[in-house]
Amino acid sequence: MQNFEKRRDRYNAFASFENPLVNLSFELEVPDFRPYCKQRGLPSFHFFLYHVLHAVKGIDNYLYRIYKGEVIKIEDFWASYTVLNRDDNLNFARFVMTDDLNEFVARSVASAKEAEASTKLINTAESLSEYDQRRNIFITCMPWLKLSAIEHPIYEHKSYDIPSLAWGRYSAPRADGKLSMTMAVQAHHGFIDGYHVHLLAEAIGQRIAQTLAS
Repeated sequence: MQNFEKRRDRYNAFASFENPLVNLSFELEVPDFRPYCKQRGLPSFHFFLYHVLHAVKGIDNYLYRIYKGEVIKIEDFWASYTVLNRDDNLNFARFVMTDDLNEFVARSVASAKEAEASTKLINTAESLSEYDQRRNIFITCMPWLKLSAIEHPIYEHKSYDIPSLAWGRYSAPRADGKLSMTMAVQAHHGFIDGYHVHLLAEAIGQRIAQTLAS
């Protein structure tokens, strides 16, 4: 929490706002990982999700939460995201994070299949303790749309502390070997500035590049 104490005054300032959220949409450029995934039989969404969540985990500002009126730093979080079930309705996939790429993808695929097969809404926060509810990152992907911006539903703005990430359709193959998409990051401004969104974008690209080079 030493890093948080350096910005506690910023947190206190934004925490007094009725709506302390910052929401940024930007074009994310990363190395095109689709050929790599195709060669190895890895679903591209789950590969990308792995790098997004591990990039988040490496930046303290995305791990601060408000718990029982105090700011804490969580050590880990669930891997979770939205899916469509067989009725074309929203559902939630959730599983335990792992550093191993292949195991992460296997768990992610299995969790998605479970959520897709369920007509009931599953993996909601209701089944979790108050602390475990804080151990989350909200992820939404809309591959049908060229996303430009998004506003997430918020139960109560002042107590909102879990970052929400969303992205849309990938670009077509590019001559420069890059892949682009619009990504949106929404978070408590007491924890996250535009600079930290920049750090996340850089970390995602660097992680993917390292994997492709290995």
